[in-house]
Order: sequence, then structure tokens, then C-alpha cells
Amino acid sequence: MEKGDHIAVIGNSLAERFQHDGWMETYIQASRPEDDLTIRNLGYSGDQVHYRPRSHEGFGSADSHLSRIKANVIFSFFGYNESFEDDPELFKKQLAAWIDHTRSQKYDANKAPRIVMFSPIAHENLKSPNYPDGVENNRRLLAYSQAMAEVAKVKKVAYVDLFTVSKDMYAKASSPLTINGIHLNENGNRQIAGYIAKTLFGTTGSLQGAQLDSLRSAVMNKDWHWFKRYRTTSGNDVWGTRSSQDGNKATLGRELVMIDTLTANRDRLIWARAKGKDKKVDDSNMPDPIIVGTHITRDVKYLDPVEAISKMTVPKDLQVNLFASEKEFPEIAKPVAMQVDAKGRIWVASWADYPKWEPGKKLNDRLVYLTDEDGDGKADKATTFAYVSNPTGFEFWNNGVIVISAPDVLYLKDTDGDGVADYQERLFGGIGSDDTHHTANNLIYGPDGNIYYQRGIFILENVETPYRRSEESGTPGLYRFNPRTSDFSYVVENTPNSHGISFDRWGNQFLTDGTTGKAFQVYVDRKVTSRSDVSVYAKRPLFEQTVRPVCANTLLASSHFPADYWNSFMLLNVIGYQGIKRYYLDYKPEGVISGREAENFLYTGNDPAFRPNSEASPRVVTADYKGDPNFRPSDALTGPDGALYFSDWHNAVITHSPYNLRDASRDQTHGRIYRVTAKNRPLLTPAKIAGEPIERLLELFKSNEDEVRHRVRVELSGRESGQVIAAAEKWVKGLDINKKEDVLPMLEILWLYQQHNRKNPELLRLMLKAPEQQARIAAQKVAWAWSDRNTHFVGGSDSKIVGMQFRTFYESFWKNPEAASDPAAQHAHAGHTAEQPASAPQVILDLTKDAVAKLTIEPAMLKFSVNQFDVKAGQPVELTLNNSDLMLHNLLIVEPGAADEVAAQAIDLGDKGQQKAWIPDSKKILHATKLLDSKQVEVLKFTAPSKPGDYQFICTFPGHGPTMRGIMRVK
Repeated sequence: MEKGDHIAVIGNSLAERFQHDGWMETYIQASRPEDDLTIRNLGYSGDQVHYRPRSHEGFGSADSHLSRIKANVIFSFFGYNESFEDDPELFKKQLAAWIDHTRSQKYDANKAPRIVMFSPIAHENLKSPNYPDGVENNRRLLAYSQAMAEVAKVKKVAYVDLFTVSKDMYAKASSPLTINGIHLNENGNRQIAGYIAKTLFGTTGSLQGAQLDSLRSAVMNKDWHWFKRYRTTSGNDVWGTRSSQDGNKATLGRELVMIDTLTANRDRLIWARAKGKDKKVDDSNMPDPIIVGTHITRDVKYLDPVEAISKMTVPKDLQVNLFASEKEFPEIAKPVAMQVDAKGRIWVASWADYPKWEPGKKLNDRLVYLTDEDGDGKADKATTFAYVSNPTGFEFWNNGVIVISAPDVLYLKDTDGDGVADYQERLFGGIGSDDTHHTANNLIYGPDGNIYYQRGIFILENVETPYRRSEESGTPGLYRFNPRTSDFSYVVENTPNSHGISFDRWGNQFLTDGTTGKAFQVYVDRKVTSRSDVSVYAKRPLFEQTVRPVCANTLLASSHFPADYWNSFMLLNVIGYQGIKRYYLDYKPEGVISGREAENFLYTGNDPAFRPNSEASPRVVTADYKGDPNFRPSDALTGPDGALYFSDWHNAVITHSPYNLRDASRDQTHGRIYRVTAKNRPLLTPAKIAGEPIERLLELFKSNEDEVRHRVRVELSGRESGQVIAAAEKWVKGLDINKKEDVLPMLEILWLYQQHNRKNPELLRLMLKAPEQQARIAAQKVAWAWSDRNTHFVGGSDSKIVGMQFRTFYESFWKNPEAASDPAAQHAHAGHTAEQPASAPQVILDLTKDAVAKLTIEPAMLKFSVNQFDVKAGQPVELTLNNSDLMLHNLLIVEPGAADEVAAQAIDLGDKGQQKAWIPDSKKILHATKLLDSKQVEVLKFTAPSKPGDYQFICTFPGHGPTMRGIMRVK
């Protein structure tokens, strides 16, 4: 090591997670205090030495990042993800190719970097029924470690064997060193980091106690800033498809420079503390941000939260009161998600920094819980449980909270009883963070013990687990993970911008898509033949789409409300119809559930059909408008008193696109929680759940309130599984499957076995014969989970997936040998063969034999119904655009390769876009429709160009162009 070296840490989750605990750099800096080393972590969940996928090529290649940080030393941590290929000889070739390529580079503009290769760590046997024992993984990992050692010897590269030493550490440890067998916990990170420092430098340094802790604190603070830079959230707006919109690239690009400066400033503090000294961080050299104006031209007035109630329209038998607002509790600004805990407290995910943290400012995103101490239906106290960036969804589990902070899934816990989180664990990395607007959201603890979430387009996930190769997926839709077993799976597609998950009392799952407002029932599609028995998840429409865009959905199953409201499906809509829609659910044979529109539940103003349903152009509020234009219902839940609580995001700007992410009108201070109750009906007495004996909790499974039973499941997730199952086994014997009132409690016990990763075949057989059809359907899902049939799926990850057309695949130095003769196959991630539901096929029409090429194209879910149509040069064409969607759309036919240019020009129209139908002045536009509202139709009649080629058709309405496009092939 030389003074002033720049060390790059690259690799998979093992590398990535080092920065979050800080021990590796702490020990390295402490062991080399005079060297003033600069260390940057480029680790990335799912990475392989030859294959490092990113959602968009604009993220930059591995070489570009190494050059930017001027790396002259590289620590590489590969081998785990590659090992699932079970081909050590292929791995040798990949390593050798990478070494040769790396030695041909001069990232510091001076000379080739020095390389240290670290083997993968061993898989720790946690001796738990919840995790694999690691025997098979270790067989492969040993072979891959040996292969790496052989390549290192041949190539004369420094090599450190972490496999053998970690295996020895596991054997000597008094407690686990990993969280799931493959990912190190803090103690494991510390031990491995110490070994690395001693192996490379012969020591971990002389710092001890407070001085060592102080150094580590500085390292972690630097790494926090660096992670915000390298793994910048909403990258799609920084370097992706939306970076061209409204100056995002320049604005957010400047912020990267700002974070680089903040990171470098913290290097100096690290160097000082490594020497046993201290230094004040001076950030006065941070460049100024680019000041952004606003597209909002109206006079924005934020109504008093109580006054806003007077603008709401609700049924005559309901009433609304303010539970909490930013006036008393500024902590709840921008409430994006809500939950209720076992103590009956309303929790809020406050996303005050939306759409992302700004460099140089204090982090304000947080989890907050509100306490109604006197039971008057109004919050009396707000407590910040934890500060968490981009908390797009959270759920309680195991006496703590699981929260999304993309790209991570965090588990937070209060261990000392002061009501504030003091323990944090990263359950998973690799959650897509490329667009915070579309990232994992609406977390919910399912009856099967999985945490479910949805995510949208433009993001690529790559999650590592102890079970199989990394879960790489670009498919929008529903996903799940099991926090007890660390398993992960794709479930079903829901495109383009999926938000909203709920379960009814029988475990039927419902989804909504934010962009389109469509709702679906998720079901199991089982096909049995003489040769196979295959089940997959599928979805079917729940009802005809009526509003958009939707933030969330919920089931209202509270006996506080009149019978007509029982088991109502609720949609929270934020544009046009700004309020909560209600639908009846009809349960039909074969498990089919359909919805019927009921009386509007709640909306602002006096016109429930108010349009527009898009605010891509600045909204014009007329003098006769009676509502609150800033009212944006974002989430809802049933409280312990049976009332419906809902959050109001409350913002003049609701769209992520096409407004600049730093548009001056984006509000960061307002946020309200309202409470809806039924007039002249008693509230429910809150059930005692927190800390209650297991036997009393089981009795609560007899409750008719869905909210109570859900909270009981969550509470029991934190109890010792052996005690829970023993009590449940005894308790269920007192129930009778032939008694109607016992069927649901018995189903809850069956689910309880699932939640604790146990089986009860006898109870399952009983439930499969239950007199209630819905109970039998639920039991069939459990039977599938406990069978040897495949229940794991992987989403699509190729460039044909909506929003993935610019994604990256293999490293430049590596070509997939098996696909050498097929360029398209070069971009297939070999080995992702887990069975999955088929995606929609490409629609290609050959119209070349028709006298007149007639076709109809319909927009749906941010896609056109036709991907390509073929015509002859000079052939008459009649193209009908039938806008059956709820959003505004146009269709432009442009010259070959001009789609991106024209789409960018449309965005540049800014406030003039609407009046020009988002059609820019460009000679490359050959034909164009008007901007069609919902249900409108237009026929384009033209003659196909005389010159053959792949002409493009595209919708240039803001935000639609990246996915709504196709080819007109002229032959």
C-alpha cells in the first residue's frame, strides 16, 4: 500500500454490506494511519465478475466508475452468485478475462491498478429449520474459492481466502455471525474485517475503545454520503429515461457533484481520527445547487386542515374529523404509508424529502407513531421512531418494523423500551431504487407469513438469498419475501406503476395499479395433466376501471360501520376524483370475486366526476371549483376503534414526471391524517394485543374484525415459535370445522403454522373439507405451499420488459460463449430458469398483402396494443387510435430512430405542451393524431413512405414515451 492510494471495493452483497457496518475501512485506516487512504465501495447486490446488470446504461460502466474515483487498488469480492452455475472452470475464465481487462486500464491515469481478490465467505449453518444448512452451497463455494486461488497464482494476483477462515470463525463463535447463513451481521463483519486488515497489513491498528468507535463513526458517515452518490435514488431522473425532462439531468447531476464534495470532506475527518486526532468537517466548499423554478402558475393556497374537511363530500351517515396534521405534528409531513401497531397506535411513514434527500440538508424522512392518549379520536403525541430515507412502505414483524429504504429492506427494533429504534439490520439489498416513485411500496404481512410489496417500471432488482442465484427482475408487479426464512419470490405482473395491496379475511389478495387505476384479484391458476401438476399465480380484473391514479387500496371490514359498508374495497385516488372510491365485493363460484361500484365514500369538492385525471400540465383551478386542489389521499387503514383513518399527502404537485424533481412548488411540510366514523354508532373497544399471553391472543382469532386478527398475527410473529405452535395445537382442538363460527379461527391457525414455518397435515386435510368454499380455497393455497410443486418464480429481466430497453448485461470484456452465434442471446442472464408466468406476447401485424393497411391501436397500462405493423412502401394506411384508457394519449409516426428526439422535444414544450397536444415542431414527425381524451377515437389516413425502414410510432404525452412506442416496418 502506498500513501494516497485510492481503493475501490467491488463485488456482490458481501462487498456492498461492508460499508454499512464500517468495520473493514475502520481497521484498514487504523492500520495505515499515515497513508491517507481514499476508499470507495462499489459493491452491488447480485453482481458477478462478468455480469453486473443495471437498469439503464446511463448509470455508467464499471470502468467509468473506477476511473471517476481514480482507483489504483481494487479489492474484489466475487464468487457467491457465480457459484450457482456450478462450473468452476467457467469461473476461472471469467476471472482471468477480468484480470486481463483490469490490467489494461489506467483508472488513475497513471498505471494499471493493483488487485487483491477475496474468496467468497462460507455459508454458515445456523442450525435452524428456517434456513438451509449450507452444505450444498459450501460444496460449490469451496470449489469456486479454489478456482479463484488457482487463477490468482497463475496471474500473480494477491489472494485472500475468506472461505476457510469464515468457516473456522463460525465454528468458534458463541452466536451466529450471519443473519441468514450468507450475509454477515455486524459482529461477523467486524471479525472478517479484522482478518482482512491483519492479513494485508499485519495489524488492525492501535486505536481502541472510544477512539476506534470515533473513527468508525466517521467512516460510516462518509459511507452514508457515498452510498447516496453511487447508489443515487431516482437514477432514472439522473441518468435514465426521464433525465431529459425539465432539466433533471443538470439539476440532479449537480447534486452528484455536491455529494462527491461532501464525501471527500469526510475523508479528511477519517484521516485525522485514524491518527488519533480530530477535525471539524467543513462543507463550505460544496457547490451550490441549481435553483429550479416551477410550472405551477396558480396561486397555491394550502387550506387549514380543519377547513379542508368542509370541502369534503361524504355520505350522510358518515363524518370526518382531523386526527393529526402538520400544524401540531410537523413530523408527519408527506405521509406516504400508514400502519397500526399492537398497542393501537397509528404509524406514519413521513416522506418529507420526497422525491429524494437533497445534499447538504438534514434527513427528514422518518417513521412516526401517533398516540391518542385520551381516546377522543385526535392524536396527542408524535414520536419519531427512526429516520429512514425514502420510506415507501413498512410493516410490523417480530417485535420490530420492516421498512423499505431502497435499495435496502431494513428491520428496525427498539431494544431498550424507550420507544425509539436502536437496532437496525439489513434483511435484503438489491431492491430497485432507480425511480423512487415506482419502488417497493404498500408492504403487508400476508396470512402465509410473507411480506408482500409492489413495484413499478424503470427499476431493476437483484436480490441475493441463501437459496439460489440472485433474484434479478425488471418486471413490474407483486413480489414477496419471507423475513423468517430470507426467501424471496416474484409473484405476478402488474404494470406499469403498481401501488396498493390488500387481503380479505379469507386470504384473497387484491392489487391496484397506480397509473391506470385498474384493480385485480390474485388467484392460483393450477393446471393438472397426466404428466404434470403446475400452479402459477395469475390475476383477473376486479371491476371496470373508473378513476386514476391510485396510491393505495384497503378493505373496510369494521362492524363500527353500517352493514352496507362491510367488506368494502376502497381505492385512494389523487387526481381528478380526489378521494376514496368504494366498491362492493361479490363472491362467486370457483373463487371468482368481482367488484361493483358503490356510493362514493369521500371526495373533495362537489363533483365526483371532476377531470382532468392527469396533471402533467399545470392544473387550472377555476373560480367555481369547490374542492381542495391539494387534497391527495395516499393510504388508509382500519384503526383499533373501528374507524377508517386515511392520510393526505397534501401537495400542489403530485406528478413525478414531467416536473423537475426539484420543482419549487413541491411541498415538503404539509401532511394530514383524517378519521372517518359512522354517525350514531358506537366505536369498537380496542382489543388488548401487545404483550398478552399467547392463549388470549389465540382467542382473538374469533374476532369478527379483520384488523384485530391481522394485528394478532403480527404480534405472534414476535413470540417463540415452539410456544406459539404448542399453544395453537392445543387450542384448535376445541374448535369444530362444522360450526360456521369456528371455520375462520381454524383457518387462522392453519396460517399460523405457515407464518412460523411449521406444518400440520392433519389440520390441512380438515380445512380442505371445510363447509365454507372460501376456506377450502385458502387451504388449497397452503397445500400448494407445503407440496413439492414449485412455488418460486423469477420476473423477466430482458430488454423487452417495459422500462428495461436501456438496461445493461455482461461486462465489456466478456461474451457469453454459449450465445456467440446469437447476438440477442448475449443479453440473456444464463440460468434464470425458474418457472414463471408468461408475459404478454409481442403483437406484430403483417398488413403488406392488404389493399389498404387497416389497423386499430389501443393504449393500455402505458403500452400500445400493437408492437409492430408491417406495410409496403407507398401502401395506403388507415390507423385508428382508440383511446379506451382513462389517460390522455396521442400517436405520432416519426422517422426511423427519431422517437427519443421527438419525445424529448415534446417534454421541452413545458407549459405550452397541452395546447400543442404535446406535438413539437419537428420535420421528423410524419403523421400525428390529436391528444385524445378517454373514449375518444381518431383515424389517421396516410400513405406509407416510399423508402423502406423501421419507422417508429410513439405517444409523446409526458412520461409515456419510454414505454408507449412501436415500429411501422416499411418493406
